[in-house]
Amino acid sequence: MKLDKLARAGQSIQEAREHPSPWMIVWIALKNHKGALVGAGVFTFIVLAVLIGPLVYSIDPQLTDTAVRNQGMSWQHPLGTDNLGRDMLAQMLSGGRIALAVGFAAMLLSLGVGTAIGVVAGYYKRLDGPLMRLTDLFLALPLLPLLLVIIMLFRDTLRAAFGPERGIFFLIVLGIGITSWMQTARIVRGETLAIKEREFVLAATSMGTTGLHIITKHILPNILSPIMVSATLGIANAIITESTLSFLGLGFPPDFPTWGRLLFDGANFIGIEGATARVIWPGLAISLTVLSVNYIGDALRDAIDPRVRNK
Repeated sequence: MKLDKLARAGQSIQEAREHPSPWMIVWIALKNHKGALVGAGVFTFIVLAVLIGPLVYSIDPQLTDTAVRNQGMSWQHPLGTDNLGRDMLAQMLSGGRIALAVGFAAMLLSLGVGTAIGVVAGYYKRLDGPLMRLTDLFLALPLLPLLLVIIMLFRDTLRAAFGPERGIFFLIVLGIGITSWMQTARIVRGETLAIKEREFVLAATSMGTTGLHIITKHILPNILSPIMVSATLGIANAIITESTLSFLGLGFPPDFPTWGRLLFDGANFIGIEGATARVIWPGLAISLTVLSVNYIGDALRDAIDPRVRNK
């Protein structure tokens, strides 16, 4: 009896090693990758700072005081002020909320579209060709010019419908989401092609189980790991894209602080004493956020690779 229990326990451990759960993969990734540990700590700090910071540091980011404009770091203004006397720390915290909101929302949209197309293409052979050719078509498009055209065409309509800030938010999230799903679709398709040949899927198919049930109950739970990797990289890509659009003046309204807009505004005052930090802080925030997310994504990719995990 004891030998049977030990055998079952050993088998369970071996199965957990060969097919770890998504949360186990996260733990493996963070435990074996020092860069991921640092990245997770930095990203957690940034998220907590932009979510809780405005509750503690309650200065209005739009409050202007020309008497203290272009000041450097001080106790009253820890990150200095801009050319209108607005507090840079308050604007950084407000801009961080926008960056993370756009990053997560665009990532979820991109992940949903890419996963749906990838699973359908991988499971239904007759749809594989058309869906993959559609993916190739999107991959061949110049994405940044396409985004610029989308924003120019629909910006005024959505502003009138939802307001200046909310309309642009919906437009940017939609634009980034529908132009960044292709890599996820390719990855998910490949995983689906491998999973649908496994014994438990073939057994479910032979029993007459519907395709939708097999996809939701058998395939999707077994491809969560690569989807998690795509999610982390999608957040970084969305933050970079939103910052680029804001830096080009095609994002949120000029008086609405985002990291990209703060970087653009600060670039015009580099030569002024005490104003150089206006470029450093938003640039540093963008870089640290993207780097930390990329480190986490790299660690997750290493963790789901059996050649790396079994070393």
